[in-house]
Parts: sequence; structure tokens; C-alpha cells
Amino acid sequence: MAWVFDVPLFVTGPLILALLLGFSLGGLALFRKHLLPRLRFEQHEATFGAGMVSSVMVFYGLTMALISVNVWESYQEASNIASREATALNLLYRDVTSYPEPYRSQLQKSLADYTYYVIHEAWPAQRKGIVPSHGLDHMTYFQKMLTSFEPHTESQKIVAAEALRAYNGLIEVRRERLDSVGNHLPGMFWAIVIFGAVISLTSAFFFPIVDPRVHAVQVGLLAVFIGLVIFVIVALDRPYRGDLGIPPSSYQLLYDQLMKR
Repeated sequence: MAWVFDVPLFVTGPLILALLLGFSLGGLALFRKHLLPRLRFEQHEATFGAGMVSSVMVFYGLTMALISVNVWESYQEASNIASREATALNLLYRDVTSYPEPYRSQLQKSLADYTYYVIHEAWPAQRKGIVPSHGLDHMTYFQKMLTSFEPHTESQKIVAAEALRAYNGLIEVRRERLDSVGNHLPGMFWAIVIFGAVISLTSAFFFPIVDPRVHAVQVGLLAVFIGLVIFVIVALDRPYRGDLGIPPSSYQLLYDQLMKR
């Protein structure tokens, strides 16, 4: 079902609303025609039913709110990770500019090649939900060159220590980015979202409203509201996928302004 997150949002949104409206209005029509006439409602029972529906909606609304906040925070964290990696690349690139030749040119080229790889190879793979792996080769090659340099002066020792510290920071945030590629809601949560919507809409059928049009409008509005919340969750659940997928803008800006030759 992961392909759902690659569908354009202008298709996903109306589709979710159409499914929920179809279920709610179609189910309501069948319920009022076949089941509601067989049920008996007293005044106090209708009040009890209203209280039960309110309880269902409160619990479902609270659950959806927590899930939505969690999805948004995961999306924001993935975006922050990308910015931090671009910043770490910037710092490391500037550190190695103080290295003597030929180390400086080789190290700068290696970082430029890695940044280009992230933009044009790693990011397209992430947008498909695939964790890229070739970046490890770039990092291993860069580490070999970085550690092969032997500083001879105190200033070179300071620069080498700072560069190594920046490199370790880059490795750490790169690992966080790779881990974030697989971030998504577990299937159990999606089951709660879907079955909770079905239960909430179905519970709204159990009211002996005289005018079926009023009943349909109320249930339809409830379906639309639930659909909008589900749409937001779908749009943000996979941070790198879909129309709202995080772009490699930070890397592209760094590459164009500092590394591109």
C-alpha cells in the first residue's frame, strides 16, 4: 500500500473524501430504509445515544489529534535533519579549505561529489522509500584522505582536529537521515484511523431525525471533517514521499553557492 503515498495530493484528497462520503451517505440511506424503522427510540434513549456518540467522537478525535501531531513532528524532524546535514557539509568544506595542496582540492572535490550524489541519486531513492547506500563509499574515501594528512605545525593540528570533529558530526547526522527514510505510522495506527472513522460515522446513523436531508447533511459534514484529518496524515506520513516530500533544497543551495565549479 506504500504506492498510495506517491499519488498526487489533488487525487488523494478528493478520493479520501469521496470514499468517506460514499460510505456515510450510502450507509445512512440503507440504515434509514431497512433498520431505523425497526428500532424504537424513547426520549431518554435518544439522549443516551447522543452521549454515546459524543464519547466515541471524543476518543476518536483525541486519537486522531495525537496521531496528527506525531506525524507532523516526524515530518519536521526529518526536515531539520536534512538542514543539519547540509550545515555539517558546509562546515566541513570550509574547514578543509585550510589544508595544504593537494589535500585541499581532493577533499573539496570529494565533498562536492558527495553532495551531488545526495541531490541526484540519494534523494530520488528516498522519495521511493529506498534507503540509499552508495553514500558510504563517498564517506569512506573522504575519511581515508582526511586521516592520511599529517599536520606539521600547530595551526595545521588545530585545523585537522576541527575537520575531524566536523566529519564525525556529518557522519552522525547522515545516519539520522538514513534512519528517517523509513519513518511512518505503524499498521496498527492506520487500523485505528480507518476503523475509528467507520465506527464514528456509523454511530451517527442511530438517530431518529425526521427529515432525512438534515440527517444526511450532518453525517456528510462529519465525514468531510474526518476525511480532511486523514488527508493531512496521509500527506505528511512519509517525509520524503509525495507532493509534500522534503526536497534537497539545502544541499542544492550549498552545492551551487560553494562547491560548484
